[in-house]
Amino acid sequence: MSNTLVQDLIEAGIHFGQRSSGWNPKMAPFIYGKRNGIHIIDIKETVKGLLLAKRFLAKTVAEGKDVCFVGTKRQARSVIEQRVGDVKMHWVTERWLGGTLTNFRTIRQRLKRLEELEQIEQTDNFASYSKKMESQLRREKAKIDRNLRGIRNMDKLPGALVVIDVKREANALREARKLGIPTICLIDTDGDPDMADIPIPGNDDSMRSIDVVVRELCLAIAEGKQQREAARDAAEGAAPADANGPRRSRRAQFRADDTGPSDHGDESAPAQPVAAEQQ
Repeated sequence: MSNTLVQDLIEAGIHFGQRSSGWNPKMAPFIYGKRNGIHIIDIKETVKGLLLAKRFLAKTVAEGKDVCFVGTKRQARSVIEQRVGDVKMHWVTERWLGGTLTNFRTIRQRLKRLEELEQIEQTDNFASYSKKMESQLRREKAKIDRNLRGIRNMDKLPGALVVIDVKREANALREARKLGIPTICLIDTDGDPDMADIPIPGNDDSMRSIDVVVRELCLAIAEGKQQREAARDAAEGAAPADANGPRRSRRAQFRADDTGPSDHGDESAPAQPVAAEQQ
């Protein structure tokens, strides 16, 4: 599996970094060398970061948490929408609205507004409104759907954030850090690895390299969802036995307590409350 993964990464050109003149010195541990003025990323570091990210995502999803992918650059949009949509996770590809995480309640209100507009459209197709109001409502609906359709089903904060290009998505990373949400980032040689909890050094300008990374991460998410469903089925199967067992033992204990004195003919036990009342 590792050899196949390395081959896919190399064929996708994930080891090609940015020009050496625009690099970030913090990326030095992840750089193998320089060729024709372009930094070459160490593929070993890429594989190490990718495998670590896969293990973390599988564990996070197995615990019942969701993952949100963020990639607003043109090369990442179609890849994220297709791959992440297949595993039914959340994504942002149009633009990151300020407060998407830190002001999540307001985002949910906008999504409720989108549901209202869709309900109006299904009911009478805005026929009860004037043409001017209809145009305004349609523009509002299209704008909300364009910006928030990827997180429409996200009813709680995600357990992890996957980001393509840390320089472009700096606002999303700041919000995640403020809320303590772990971040996994595909970082080129001009990025800052300190902004990511789990950095994956690699070319973030190539659609093929982004596709390979997102594909592997989505496979880990699918594995985590299987573990989540297996744990849920096991818990549901064990619930009736656990629930009935203690109830039977408590009833048996109560019956034993009620019948205990009469069976042994102990008359001293009921005499104590009478003595207390006389005092």
